[in-house]
Amino acid sequence: MHYLEVANLTKSFTDTPVFKGISFDISKGEFVTLLGPSGCGKSTLLRSIAGLTTPDSGQIRVAGEDITWLKPQKRGIGMVFQSYALFPNLTVADNIAFGLTMQRISKPDIARRVAEVIELVGLDGRAHYHPAKLSGGQRQRVALARALVVRPRILLLDEPLSALDAPIRKHLREQIRTIQQQLNLTTVFVTHDQEEALTLSDRVFVMNQGKIVQAGTAEAVYTRPANDFVAGFIGNYNLLCPAQAHVLLGLSIRGKLAVRPESIYIRELGRDYGPAMTAPVPAKVTGHQLLGNVIRYRIEAAGCLLTVDRLNRGADALLAIGSPLELLFNRNELKEVA
Repeated sequence: MHYLEVANLTKSFTDTPVFKGISFDISKGEFVTLLGPSGCGKSTLLRSIAGLTTPDSGQIRVAGEDITWLKPQKRGIGMVFQSYALFPNLTVADNIAFGLTMQRISKPDIARRVAEVIELVGLDGRAHYHPAKLSGGQRQRVALARALVVRPRILLLDEPLSALDAPIRKHLREQIRTIQQQLNLTTVFVTHDQEEALTLSDRVFVMNQGKIVQAGTAEAVYTRPANDFVAGFIGNYNLLCPAQAHVLLGLSIRGKLAVRPESIYIRELGRDYGPAMTAPVPAKVTGHQLLGNVIRYRIEAAGCLLTVDRLNRGADALLAIGSPLELLFNRNELKEVA
């Protein structure tokens, strides 16, 4: 059963349309990510759900209730921003308790609920700290706790991790996902980071120019892009034009051929690759990047420059620039896109 329903939502600023006719449904307890480049409308869409931006037309329903024109405080929705938006003169506990105070909850209940969420987000021992004494990751946990303490029907997260260092960002996103699953909390997360979207989400909604151009599981969006924009935005795909597809693979296509870097194999003598592989294509290395456990090669084949990912097997296995080799393509992992 659909829990959050958005129907034909439209928003413009002056004469500039942000999105038009946006429609989607989200189930109870689902974690959905709005993924797309800056300016595609994802944050404005999130703010419209929260009630912080008024749409021009359309409808937003939660559990069957029309909330399109309700004030933000009447919606039962929690929101976490990139900027933390904490009160610098209040302690961690008082920042978290702010929403409950506005609801005139009794002091004993406030104290109990604040203590519960402080433990939930891992801020034990910091209840009496002020924001200036906290790290960026800790401040974002306070913002998350403040949203959770009011027990929202829906949690909205607007690029909450983008200002954090990579290790902190990774740890906090894992914590957010764990808490969301523990509470079975319907969540909409906005990001332009494909790794965040793919690792966190039950479903990903890819947005471009005010439209949802593809919606599906992370696996489906990554392996079966709907068009060349999605293929270009997610996963470092190689996009081959019809002429390149014909020269490299002998294929006749009308659109573009999307080929993931890990779907191209550098042939190793004596290894059986199975019947799904194409015939070997002569090539040579033109460059490489170290990405930790993966080496990303730039390889020229039949006049085409390709990106090929290979597991990092140590310095001795690194292919030098100019090295000749042969490439194999897995036919089952090729995707023609419009």
